Amino acid sequence: MKEAYAQALALRQAATDVGAMLLINDRCDLALAVKADGVHLGQEDLPLADARQLLGPEKIIGLSTHNLEQVSEAVALQPDYIGFGPIFSTATKADHDPIVGVEGLRAARAITTLPIFAIGGIASQHVAELMAAGANGVAVISAVLKAPDLERAIKPFQQPWP
Repeated sequence: MKEAYAQALALRQAATDVGAMLLINDRCDLALAVKADGVHLGQEDLPLADARQLLGPEKIIGLSTHNLEQVSEAVALQPDYIGFGPIFSTATKADHDPIVGVEGLRAARAITTLPIFAIGGIASQHVAELMAAGANGVAVISAVLKAPDLERAIKPFQQPWP
């Protein structure tokens, strides 16, 4: 726990230094401890209502969804945004849910007005198609962290998307 706290504290400072927001994955306690801007919850994490009670109304809470039933449930729960996917196959999580594809994203967009961030196996060449299918943004891990040149890997994701 102490190592996670130290890392989160360093990320809080880095985000503050560049004017970025910091969301902590899964851990409301850690988000509170480092004064993060919010938390991203998975389906097996603390229920959203409990996270909202702990964090308060001003913090951002996102929720991972992996199928249309979970998207419908999220509409009732009203997170600030949802992550939806995996859109494509991903090596980041070996036991990921079934791939939903771009068509799954279109179907999710049709049933919610919540902001949707596409997740899972996304590379920069996918972003325009995903935005056209209804995503408000994308979340990437492997496309950046597994790249030999971090700065070069990030650059394509920084351009304005339609």
